[in-house]
This record gives sequence, C-alpha cells and structure tokens, in this order.
Amino acid sequence: MKINTINCLALITVVFTLAACGPMAEDQTAVAIEAFATEAPAGAYHVDPSHADLSFRVNHLGFSWYTARFTNFSADLHFDPLKPAEMNVVATINSRSLVLPSPPADFLDTLLGAQWLDAAQFPEIKFSSTRVEPTGENSVRITGDLSLHGVRKPVVLNAVFNGGYAGHPLDPHGRIGFSARGSFKRSDFGISYGIPEPGSTMGVGDNIEVIIEAEFTGPPLTQAGEGRTPQP
Repeated sequence: MKINTINCLALITVVFTLAACGPMAEDQTAVAIEAFATEAPAGAYHVDPSHADLSFRVNHLGFSWYTARFTNFSADLHFDPLKPAEMNVVATINSRSLVLPSPPADFLDTLLGAQWLDAAQFPEIKFSSTRVEPTGENSVRITGDLSLHGVRKPVVLNAVFNGGYAGHPLDPHGRIGFSARGSFKRSDFGISYGIPEPGSTMGVGDNIEVIIEAEFTGPPLTQAGEGRTPQP
C-alpha cells in the first residue's frame, strides 16, 4: 500500500496504513479463514484519495484527544479475497501534508519542525506490511515496518474488510474498502519533545492512535471474472 508521507504528530505514522491498538492486537489469536465474501477480484489495488482518510490522535494535557490528519498519501495493496494471509500493502505519507484543527499562528510550522516531525529532513513516512493474519470472518491483523523520523520499527494495524464489488457501470473497476486502527509510541521513533513526566499529564502524550478509512480501486470490470468469491 503506498500512502505519500505517518509521523502522526510527531504516523504525529500509515501506513500507511492505513485502526484496536498494538498492545491489544498482540493478544489476539490468528484464525484460519478460507476467503473474504466478495465479488471483488484479486489483483493490484490503489487507494482512492477522494474516499480515504488518515487521522491520528494524541492526548493533550489529559484534557482531550487532539485529532489531526494527513491529506497527501498513497497506498498500494495486493488484494486476494481467496487468500487474505497473502495480501500485502505499502503506504507512503507526505509529512508536510499535516492538517490541524484551527491551529494558532506558527503552530503548524512548529509541528513540522525539528522538535516534532522534522519534515525538512524526513519528508516521508512509510509503512510496509510484513505479515497479514486473519483474526475473524472479515478482519485481519497487519504487522509491518513503520519508517518515521529516520527510525524503522514494527507496528500493528487491526483492519476490517468492509466489502467490495467487481465493478459498476458508473465505476468500471473493482472497488474494496477497509477500516483500520493502530497505535505506537512516538518516543520509539525519537520524537520525545513534550512527553509528560511520570505521574503527570502536563504535556503531549507518548501514545499515538491511528485511524484509517480507505477505499481502493483495482482491476477493470472486464477482467473481474477470476479470483473472486461469490456473495452467499
């Protein structure tokens, strides 16, 4: 899944991608499923940016969960409804595409600066899946490498397959949709500015929660007859 660059505040990274938090995901047990129930064909899919959202949230002073998003990202997904465990995704995010809710003057520049995203030195955030494990009828756990702020570490996304189709007269390509959630500690990626002292909430939290909603377009409708699972 190629998402264009997730330092979610500081994925400040997502992918990618590309939400269920990492620690909880580790306790889940992978289950065997034969296939996703969909007419969408197997093949290469690319995120539809007009029907996708990449948001994150971080605790602020213990008073609220500050929520923002990246708007410039891409994601490439190899989708196989018959073999979900063989899927893979690469997502890339443009770290300069950070959008904040009503930011005060110069606040965006601060977050893009050296203490946080350091977007001048690290213009991209990238997520590349390394393992996909089915966890339910329409859910998978995606383990992958997140490259953020010059550091690469594994993170986990818990994703739900929302369905898809092989094509439509007004949309003559396969289309599928996923929702995903994940979390990671920004300090693991060298972004530690403003983390509260132990026992305090006065600052910006270490834990980053990632929320992804994404539709992907795939093979043309005329090629959609193979590698699909009929709807029951």
